[in-house]
Amino acid sequence: MTQTSMALTLAGLSFMLTVIWGSPLIRVLHFFRIGKLIRVEGPQRHFTKQGTPTMGGVMIIMPVALVTILLNAVSLIGLKVLGLSVLLPLATMLAYGILGAYDDWEGIRGKRVREGLRARTKFLFQVLLAIALAIALRYILDAPELFLPFLDIEIQLGLLYIPFAAFVIVSAANAINLTDGLDGMAGLISATAFVTYGFIALLQGQIFLARFCFTVTGAVFGFLWFNVHPAQLFMGDTGSLMLGSTLAVVALMTGQWAILPVIIIIPISITLSVIIQTTYFKYTRWRYGVGRRVFKMAPLQHHLELSGWSETQVVQRFWLITLLAAMIGVALAVV
Repeated sequence: MTQTSMALTLAGLSFMLTVIWGSPLIRVLHFFRIGKLIRVEGPQRHFTKQGTPTMGGVMIIMPVALVTILLNAVSLIGLKVLGLSVLLPLATMLAYGILGAYDDWEGIRGKRVREGLRARTKFLFQVLLAIALAIALRYILDAPELFLPFLDIEIQLGLLYIPFAAFVIVSAANAINLTDGLDGMAGLISATAFVTYGFIALLQGQIFLARFCFTVTGAVFGFLWFNVHPAQLFMGDTGSLMLGSTLAVVALMTGQWAILPVIIIIPISITLSVIIQTTYFKYTRWRYGVGRRVFKMAPLQHHLELSGWSETQVVQRFWLITLLAAMIGVALAVV
């Protein structure tokens, strides 16, 4: 079996596992009333989503973990389908998934309903996890430090690699987190990015990493079976933090993390819209006594909705841009 066909087989397997257990999971979430709480100041059409089950990232994590662990276990009988190197992105997925799940739970049933964990607390845990992962990437996996387009050499960063890698992980986690909020959008963008890095890994000969990427892609597609408009389930921080951080670790394992902002240009743009909105509001409140806004609402997708775009228009157009960005990213990785 060729490397590509094996990767596609794993994608199909994780897709089927996700779809099979998706409906029972949704019934369990309904039973325990683990439902989405909608922001009052958001687009009015979102009020119909009130109570839709969240924490759906669990639907992605379980099949990926099952497939990855079992296929590593079969190496004991001489079959080499996945290598130990993919245990690091799997550990990332589990760690950030747990952090996101706790945040979701706090926002639904905890002491801070509708708010979740305090931003400082959540950010601190993200940074600590990211530093640990960066150290593992450098000293355990000996991952390539940095490749840049048009340069046929690996750039050595030395100890600076640790803060740079940690920054990439935290930034990607929060970028995907801010992208979540519209039916199917975060999932489609994440799946496209994982496919892109799967192909880059194949081109580099990192077969096991490529197979892991396609395994994640299949699980995300299975989640999208229930998440496309009108969504039966939301991924919550359980899914968005997990997908963003895992994608960053995969990008760092290839050494091609400099092109990550191109591949996830939509999440980056959405993050910038939040930074611009917050900064301008605080500045004008300090300067004029009244806070002013650049956008009707941040993140960017909600501004476009309030400007007249339908939810499906925003998702489809953002995905088209992501597909184009993915093609550019692969081209930059091979030049």
